[in-house]
Amino acid sequence: MTTMIQGSQVRTLLLGSGPVASPSGAFAADTRTIFTVAGGEVMITALWGVVTTSITVANTVKLQTNPTAGDTADLVTATDIGTTDSTVGTVLGVLDQTDTPPDLNKGGKALSGVVVSTGNIEQVTTGTTPDGAVTWYCTWVPLTDGATLVAG
Repeated sequence: MTTMIQGSQVRTLLLGSGPVASPSGAFAADTRTIFTVAGGEVMITALWGVVTTSITVANTVKLQTNPTAGDTADLVTATDIGTTDSTVGTVLGVLDQTDTPPDLNKGGKALSGVVVSTGNIEQVTTGTTPDGAVTWYCTWVPLTDGATLVAG
């Protein structure tokens, strides 16, 4: 049987560019850039994380946009993903996108349909001694000609 279109081509048609991967590095109580948007607006077609180092202590994680012009806004609500351990390989997404903003959730759906302006997408981690690490993945389409999204 002849294959007319490859998996990567289907993904590009449905989700746009990417996925772009951005490792968080070891968690600390801080704010760090995971993706940078340049040249205008992009629409996130899928955003999710995969735990790469187990998260075993109470800490909250949220994602936010921090545009160069405009207000910082939460993409997902700060959620404790460590009190009940998040082990290596756990997929982090959102449970219910009708919440504003939705909660981060183990095994949830990818966050999608979010417009982000020039600036940063950030991971904000709180807690006394947060542990663990996540690699975040993002697919996107430019809404402004020339707009890009790259790992932070």
